[in-house]
Parts: sequence; C-alpha cells; structure tokens
Amino acid sequence: MIREATLHDIPALVELENRCFETDRLSERSFRHLLKKGNATLLVDEAARKLRAYILVLFHRNTSMARMYSFAVDPEHRGKGLAKALVREAEKAALARGVVSMRLEVRADNAAAQGLYKAMGYREFAVYPDYYEDHMEARRMEKALAPHLAPHRTPVPFFAQTLEFTCGPACLMMAMKALEPKLKLDRMLELRLWREATTIYMTSGHGGCGPFGLALSAYHRGFDVEMYVRYDIDMFTGSVRNEEKREVMRIVHEDFMHEADAAPGITVFERPVTLAETEEGFRRGAIPLVLISSYRLTGDKSPHWVVITGFDERFVYFNEPYVDIEEGQTETTCIGIPVPRAEFERMTRYGRSRQYATLLISKRGSP
Repeated sequence: MIREATLHDIPALVELENRCFETDRLSERSFRHLLKKGNATLLVDEAARKLRAYILVLFHRNTSMARMYSFAVDPEHRGKGLAKALVREAEKAALARGVVSMRLEVRADNAAAQGLYKAMGYREFAVYPDYYEDHMEARRMEKALAPHLAPHRTPVPFFAQTLEFTCGPACLMMAMKALEPKLKLDRMLELRLWREATTIYMTSGHGGCGPFGLALSAYHRGFDVEMYVRYDIDMFTGSVRNEEKREVMRIVHEDFMHEADAAPGITVFERPVTLAETEEGFRRGAIPLVLISSYRLTGDKSPHWVVITGFDERFVYFNEPYVDIEEGQTETTCIGIPVPRAEFERMTRYGRSRQYATLLISKRGSP
C-alpha cells in the first residue's frame, strides 16, 4: 500500500535509509523537518506493517517544477515493481499540485535506476560532477509531466551567482552568452559587471545592481537594450533609512540614467512592459531580464533578477541564478523554472511603490 508518510514512520525511514545507502543518508532530523515544515511530499510503500520503500519530492515555491530528491527500496523487495509504482504515485501527487516538470539526480554508476527512469520517460540533460559524498558524478534527468505544455525554449546557458548580491550580473551573463556563445562566463566577469552596475555599496553591506547599470554594462559590450522601468531616482532607496546613504544612491542612479539617455543602443520606456510584449521580444531574439519580487519565489522581500528562457500558453520559464544549497537545491532545480503566467506577472511588481524593471537584451543592430 502506498500512502503519505507520517511522523510515526521516521524510525522506519531512517532504518530503510541505512539499509539502502552507505553515503548521503537522510537523518532523523531531516525526515522530521521535511514532514513538519518542508515544502515536500513523502510517500511510503507499506506491507504487513513493514516499510518497504519511500520516495521524497521537493517543490519549488510558487513554481510548477518539482525535484525527486530521494528514493529508496528495501533490497529484499527489489524487482517487484515497487519503484515504478512509487514514481508514478509521486508524479500524480506533483500533477495534483500543478507541477508540470519533474527533475532528479541519479548516480552515474547506478545503471538500474537510470534504466528505470528512462523507461518511464525521463531524459538526461546534464551531468553534475563530484555530486555525491564519495565524489561520484550525478546524471541529471527530467520529465515533462504534462508534455503538451513543453516550452519553446531558447538555449540560454546557466550561470549560478556566486555571491548573494550578484543576481543581476549572473542573469546578464546568461543573456549575453545566449546571444554570443563564445563569451566566457567566470567569476571575474561576474564581479566586473557587479562593480560596473551596482547602484552603490556601503560598509554595512554590498549593493545590488539596478536596471540602468546593467543596461549600460550590456551596451558597452556590444548589445542593444530596451528598458521598461520607472524613471525614478528613488527606485532603490525606499528601504535605506540613512539619509546620507540615500543621497549617495540617488546621485549614482541619476548618473546612470543620464548616461543611458546618451547611449544610442539603449531605449527607455517609462512604463511597465506587458507579458505579450516581453514574449514578442523573446520571439524575435531578445533575452529578457526581469526584476521580480523574490518574496513570491523564496519568501525574501528583496527585489531579485531572473532571466526568461521560454514561454508557452500557460507558463513563463526562467533561470533562477541563486542556488539555495541549504534548502537542498541544485542547479537542476533552478534551470527553466515554470511559473504560471498570471503568477509571473504578479512577481514583476515589488515593494510598496510597486516598482518594476524589465530589460530586453539583443544583438547590436538586430530588429
């Protein structure tokens, strides 16, 4: 019988974990946290009051993507179809929550598991080196749970921000690499872009990158930019209480705006862009960078940059540059995240003053 796990199952889950794995084991504390507070589904297979298998699926906040995080079948009960049945039930549970894409990592030396996933429609799309405790690499696999919703994607490469304040540079790097495949992405470029584009940084904390600074960084590297943004000197000062710091930020931001006005490759629209306009720009070859309210994504109230990688009739797909390792995320869970179109539009307003910013990055001189 397959059912949802409860706190009473924790001792049996830990015992099963220890029988199935020599490394990378989930602890009693981890199971307890996932059952009480985790954004997850944990299913178990039980027969004669004995736990024979479990599957753990993690959900990404406010998106339509899930990650099969852990999966174990008691060695004494393998070969009886339990694995396939559990995966199917996990997919049904994910679909019931509006999820349209399931991703997972599997050991490169686990041919049996890879064969099962492939037989069930999962495809390998990347390799994660040195992923497990014993340094074994992982195969990344994915399955569209609702194939008719598969996005028309552009090949936007992924780059994870290496610092908590470099989401803007990471997104710009992904956009530029998509348009200029020979571009080398590394941390030096990430920090160079941050130095160029940050509104201001103080001893009490590092500053983030505003739309004008990022647009100028792209322009100076041979790209054109359409900007949809408030022409607002106070765009990022609302949460800064120190008046001297606010004044410095205003000066820097005003300087960025004047420089952008003088750049022939930067066009500024002082209004919100519609999702239809963003999609049309994407179809003609531009890569959209969007400043969103990260509260809807992670629970954090700060504005955050993402880069759009595709659209379909129901979803917007984007790369999330921040990989929250403490929450069990990997790059796999941050690539091509599907979000319902209406939800994404709500994300594009942040703060009490309902700020907004979208940049469409394109090759110089393209229509």
